[in-house]
Amino acid sequence: MVVVASMRTLLVGLDAACAPVLDPLFEDGALPNLASLFEDAATGPLRSQIPPWTASAWPSLYTGKNPGKHGVFDFLAFDGYDWDVVNGSDVKARTMWDYLDENDLSSVVVNAPVTHPPRHIDGAVVPGYLAPDEPDCHPEGILDDIREAVGEYRVYAERETDERVDDDAKFREYLRLTELRGETFRYLADRFDPDFGFVQFQKTDAVFHDFPGELDKAREVYEIVDEQLGEILSACDPDVVVVASDHGMGEYDGHEVRVNEVLRQEGFLDTATDGRGVPSWFQIKDERLVDGDDEADGPTLLERLAVVAAKGGLTYQRGKAILDRLGLAEFVGKHVPVSAVFAASESVSFESSSGYLRSGSELGVRLNVDGRDPAGVIPESEYESVRDDIISVLDALTDPEGRPVFDEVVPRETYIHGPYADDAVDILCVPRDFENSLSVHVGDAFGAPEPWNHKPDGIVAVAGDGVDADADLSDAHLFDVAPTVLSTFGIAPDKEMDGTTLPVVEGVTPESYPEFEVEARMQTDDESVEERLADLGYLE
Repeated sequence: MVVVASMRTLLVGLDAACAPVLDPLFEDGALPNLASLFEDAATGPLRSQIPPWTASAWPSLYTGKNPGKHGVFDFLAFDGYDWDVVNGSDVKARTMWDYLDENDLSSVVVNAPVTHPPRHIDGAVVPGYLAPDEPDCHPEGILDDIREAVGEYRVYAERETDERVDDDAKFREYLRLTELRGETFRYLADRFDPDFGFVQFQKTDAVFHDFPGELDKAREVYEIVDEQLGEILSACDPDVVVVASDHGMGEYDGHEVRVNEVLRQEGFLDTATDGRGVPSWFQIKDERLVDGDDEADGPTLLERLAVVAAKGGLTYQRGKAILDRLGLAEFVGKHVPVSAVFAASESVSFESSSGYLRSGSELGVRLNVDGRDPAGVIPESEYESVRDDIISVLDALTDPEGRPVFDEVVPRETYIHGPYADDAVDILCVPRDFENSLSVHVGDAFGAPEPWNHKPDGIVAVAGDGVDADADLSDAHLFDVAPTVLSTFGIAPDKEMDGTTLPVVEGVTPESYPEFEVEARMQTDDESVEERLADLGYLE
């Protein structure tokens, strides 16, 4: 193993890592490298933001700012009632490697979510989650070099969304992808000799979505991560190591709450059957599933599916099971445009509703305001009163067992503020103990949640030269990671950051930075990314 010149700070991102997941693996001796690092580190829970979901939380971690200051609130970006998958051009704030670059320090960044297309810095950037499978990388041509050096590097497993591939084959690709993250990072670290390194492992999250309850598979993923971490530490010999996650992970024992159905019952929301409305996996499946134009038995099929969809809350993951149960999966796969099924069932009518849930992982209700939204129905003068009315309805909502559905129902400014906050939801709904999930569907008000999903507490560990391993990190927050990393270089955090340097290292007094230059938004327009979101249940 070639040892590169000592890296000053290494950030290891473990998506969805948390004490309930890691502690049993530490106790079993399954993760010797992580366990050794944690033994020598200051550690603690890392409180995530609201909403604690990957696409928004990682930009918050690496900018040190809440979503209202960086502009990414969800997996989807909305322009009026139209939507697109978010990408790096939606991140309207400096990343930690941007700050370092402005201070003449180099970085290697591998697999960080929402970084495509990458910005030009001194070093290398290989985008991660939500990038296309053939991502633009920096510098130009580096992806070809990576593939020649370490193998067929990909953002997603080659057959990850192919329903014809068995789970064991998909999982083997999971493990190989995890290896490739570490191998690619070491190759680039050796080549660029960076001051700062950031490698992110995504499958520590996805394994719980794709294989819920199969803890043996989660263990295997973490074992590969641990092996790669050991080799990275040996090769790069960083002065300081920070391990951080964007949120936690755990079982959901409550309900899927169909907020739009509640709003409809209370008179705030209208529905339509025009095939439009909230984003759905139905809208992106046609080309891959339809194989012919035989419409035999079509109307009967659509009627049956529409009823099931409306009452069952037909997500991508549940859809296959429901179709199988009805004996219709093969027929739909070959003959029926799946969006026709969506069109045959009710969905939210944006234009005629006062408020709606447009994405479950936004954890909130968007109001339809005159002068702000394309067909706004709420006069600006009535904004606060309508918002208060909806907050009152949702705050009082109880589940079938009589328990409160939400811990909090609050105006968005409780958690989200900044120049881009007006693009967010207007009301945030924090599920009770994160045992309930939110769904965009109408039909019955409650259903069964996905069995494993995000929890608000992740984890952080900081070890190395000059680190106070006895520091109290009980109040550590996601926003604190970026200022802490900058302080390890003696660089002043931005006064606009919402986090502060953790007490593990000597903090640097924050300073004001010039206004960040925002570039024009780039369309994502990549079906494979949408398929992946649907497969994980983020796009219903």
